[in-house]
Amino acid sequence: MDRFTGLSAFVRTADLGSFAAAGRVLGLSPSAVGKAVSKLEAQLQVRLFQRTTRSLRLTEEGRAFHERCRHILDDLDDAHESLMRTREAPRGVIRMSCPIIAYHLLLPVIPDFMARYPDITLDLDFNDRIVDLIEEGVDVAIRSGQLPDSRLMVRALRPFRLLLAATPAYLARHGTPGCPRDLADHASIGFRYPNSGKIQPWPLRRPEGEPEPRLSYVLTCNNMEALRGAVMRDLGIGCMPDFLAEGPVRSGDLVPLLLDHLDAPGQFNLLWPSSRHLSPKVRVLVDFLAERLFMSEPCLSYGKNPEFAGRTS
Repeated sequence: MDRFTGLSAFVRTADLGSFAAAGRVLGLSPSAVGKAVSKLEAQLQVRLFQRTTRSLRLTEEGRAFHERCRHILDDLDDAHESLMRTREAPRGVIRMSCPIIAYHLLLPVIPDFMARYPDITLDLDFNDRIVDLIEEGVDVAIRSGQLPDSRLMVRALRPFRLLLAATPAYLARHGTPGCPRDLADHASIGFRYPNSGKIQPWPLRRPEGEPEPRLSYVLTCNNMEALRGAVMRDLGIGCMPDFLAEGPVRSGDLVPLLLDHLDAPGQFNLLWPSSRHLSPKVRVLVDFLAERLFMSEPCLSYGKNPEFAGRTS
């Protein structure tokens, strides 16, 4: 028998005063309880009970040991009951790390999650820094790009697209590019990756042998919200995710460009530390976000706005 069985047998015997009574509670025979206690005494090299044919009394060492073991088993019982309650109704704090831009995705669905799981508190960190989930105690993260850490579990979310866009006012002044090489004559707004400092390449599909257009950056920044803001202020052409451009495109404040020349799939993933047992609170969040984020492709009906229908070449 393992040490836990010996501790349980010892505590129950001390509580109830006999091996037989302890056996009835534990579902063991009196002899099995006696053997478990004897094995525990041998492991500890201490006599825990004074045994006679008529009585069973704790030794001085046994009384001190019983008090400590009683607390340990009570704590284990409390932990077990707490875990069972958590499985029935997930609860607790979930620490989540997300790119800054992800609040456009999360905030519309978070109210439904909180209504469904009122005992869960979300601690959201919107930061483009790549965090170490295990070292920093983060429960779940949303990330894009390569995921080299084998200690993490991953669930892919539905892909998004990258778009080139500019305002009608900018295009009225500078013209609308008809092919990638026309971009060399335009002002570009660049996104600089916060971690590497490199500028995000634009996902342009070009004929074989045609060189990559030389972009003239008038502004670069490491925040996609700021990039969209600069584009919205008529400063130039920028590249951004479709879910960030969707509202302005629908309202006519942005015009998507060169749609037939873009090869721009993007992918967000949910990550969480690998473990044999996923905690109930994390499991319900992962399942909920996988279901609700990117439930459908953004419905950007570019060609339905007659003012811009000819500008999306």
